[in-house]
Amino acid sequence: MRPDDWHLTEDIDDFLTRAGDFLRSRPALHNTPLTMIEKLRTRGADAYGAEATLFGRLESGGEVRAIFYRPPSHRLTLTPLSPEQADTLAAHLADLGHPLSGVLADHDTATAFTETWQRHTGATPDHSWRGRLYRLGTLTPPQPRPEGQGRVADAQDHEHLIRWCTEFAAAVGETPSLDADSWADSRFADKHFTFWETPDGTPVSMAGSTAMVGGMIRVDPVYTPAHLRGHGYAGAVTVEVSRAALAAGATDVVLFTSPANPTSNAVYQRIGYVPVTDFAGYNFSDDAPEAG
Repeated sequence: MRPDDWHLTEDIDDFLTRAGDFLRSRPALHNTPLTMIEKLRTRGADAYGAEATLFGRLESGGEVRAIFYRPPSHRLTLTPLSPEQADTLAAHLADLGHPLSGVLADHDTATAFTETWQRHTGATPDHSWRGRLYRLGTLTPPQPRPEGQGRVADAQDHEHLIRWCTEFAAAVGETPSLDADSWADSRFADKHFTFWETPDGTPVSMAGSTAMVGGMIRVDPVYTPAHLRGHGYAGAVTVEVSRAALAAGATDVVLFTSPANPTSNAVYQRIGYVPVTDFAGYNFSDDAPEAG
């Protein structure tokens, strides 16, 4: 695998013309690039700031085999690569002097890339995130079904959504800095939300979902306040959102959960989600020598 098999560009339209079919060929596995690149396409520089996003595609035999994108945060996102391909890309980006703050990919790709990046730059990696990707098989509503019903959130629920998304972010180790002013720039703003409500109309759980891209919808986030857990609300609201995704025509409905959380993994499998593969995120230290 040669470095010049990778084609780099900051032109998102040219990138999608050449790599769009590849991304849509495996919508479940490529769910994060699909949603984030679509966000970049529709919102432009406002999605991440003024600095351009760097895109790359790996071509072999006239076909695209893999892609990456690196937004202004400098956190690289990759589709699956062989160890050789990951090593070649890491060495190539280091030689070109492209700074990276971290990498996100399936576990094997992220690990192989990180090892090479560390060798070439001296960066100290921190294994910052683990996620297990699930894809919906046959949707199976929970039995017994908790009392209540689902309700699509509307404008009157805005403050409630901000509060619960802030609590969710804190619970999963993200920076909980949401308020009315910062909401529009958060990763939650583009989601569609549904509440599970008790018979008296009290929200007890919520689930969000992305817009459909390439036939794929991702359920994210799912949150139940700690004092309301253990009643089946998360499973019920996830079923509601999943059913709506299928009704909208989605061919792939996916979600991530922590491999270390046996409760959430069991809930999703009971309602029909099937594990696909594990993902990993690494942060790279800021005090490493400059790449090059």
